[in-house]
Formats: sequence, structure tokens, C-alpha cells
Amino acid sequence: MLSTNLPLNIPLGPIMVDVQGLQLTDEECEFLTRPAIGAVILFARNYENRGQLKTLTGQIKALRNPALLIAVDQEGGAVQRLKTEFHILPAAAEFGKIYDADRSRGLLAAESAGFMMATEVLQVGIDFSFAPVLDCRNSNGESFIGNRAFHTDAKKVTELANSYISGMHRAGMAAIGKHFPGHGFVTADSHIAQPVDNRTLTELDNRDLTPYQRLSKKLAGVMTAHILFPNIHAKIPTYSQFWLDEILRRRLKFTGIIFSDD
Repeated sequence: MLSTNLPLNIPLGPIMVDVQGLQLTDEECEFLTRPAIGAVILFARNYENRGQLKTLTGQIKALRNPALLIAVDQEGGAVQRLKTEFHILPAAAEFGKIYDADRSRGLLAAESAGFMMATEVLQVGIDFSFAPVLDCRNSNGESFIGNRAFHTDAKKVTELANSYISGMHRAGMAAIGKHFPGHGFVTADSHIAQPVDNRTLTELDNRDLTPYQRLSKKLAGVMTAHILFPNIHAKIPTYSQFWLDEILRRRLKFTGIIFSDD
């Protein structure tokens, strides 16, 4: 471990990294003090039980001042990194089903889930989860995002995400919307392939961009999608001034942090 018992005064950098195991190695302690690093994302491999996780997050935060931010993907359904000793959260689409049967009950369920998720994550020293998913699922069922999306209807996605965010905020957690400008109409996994969406900007305006437009003031961060929209712009959003500056910043009035997906 580092020889000093006091955190080093190092401003947070722009890079988010991961660590390998259940506790930090000496090499990782040294690595995490590099000025370019500003945050750590944890995965299932970093979790054994709540006590171990609190020790790990405490180790990470003790290294620097200000402390490194710590994140996790704790959406629910197929994407929930912390399970043992945590509530098992339903996939977002389940709230869409409840909404379709009873709007008020669906919104309340989404708000309660956001509060539950955020409360449990904050209790173990993690600052935020990458949630909620703002993607509008393709109504024909052909979507990599699948039941991670609240609904196929942009208005309903917006309403349910708004309630989920309200629950997160009630617990004291910032919200990170993903995957801008929309991941719901492609079948490829962008972690291993290049998804291509041939829709026009008008089509996205009328659907996928709606949640970002209406919720931009409630989002502390937005995660970009590595999707190519050849009929809109030649670069994927992550590397595109058009998408990030002209659309996200100027048109949608988003002023928070922009994260790249993995």
C-alpha cells in the first residue's frame, strides 16, 4: 500500500477505470493516484458481500482528496452487479407493463425502485449507478437493449424514467441517462461489434431524443452509445462534436457530465 496515511491532494481526472478483485493490490493503489484518473467502476467480480464491498470502497476513497468517484451498473434485471444481500431488482420493462395496466401504479413502482436501488448502493460507499436507461425499445422486438428499456413509447419511457430519477434523488443519488442518442433500434452489442442505425434525425427527434430533451435538467450525466447513424453523421456519438456539442449541449440544453460507454 502507499506509505502515507493521508489522502493525496490530486484533482479528479477524466478517466474512469476498473480494478481486478475484492480488495486493492499495492499496484492498484499506486495506479489510482495517477492524475488522469477520476473514477472507478465496480463489477460483480469486485463483490462478495456488503462488508467486503464497504471495505473496498473505503480503500478507494482513502487514496485521494477529493475522493475518487465510484460507480456501478445496478439497473436491475440482467444488469445488476450487486445481488447477494441486495434486493433483486426487476428489469425496467416490468415497470412499463405495470404502467400499461395502471399508470399511477407503474409510476409509483418505478419511483420506489429508484429509491431502493440508490439507497442500497449509497450505503456501501458507491456514489452512483449508471441509471436509468432512456432507450426506447424497438416495438418489433428486435433490440439488443430488450427489457432494459422501460417501454417502446417515448412518452412512457420519459414518464417512467422521471419517476425512477425522482426516487434516486430522494435517496441522494445523481442520475445518469443512457445510451445517448438511443440504443433501442439495433440488435448488435456495441461492446463487441459496430451497430448501425439507418434512421434519420427526424425519426430520432420524434422518439429517442424525447427523454433526453424532457429530462436534461434532472440528469447529472449522460452515457453515449457507440452506434453509427450513417444518415445523420459520419462518426459515432462518442467521437462526434455534432452529437455531443450541437445536439446534446446546444439543442437539448444538457450541462452535466458526458460518459463514454465501454
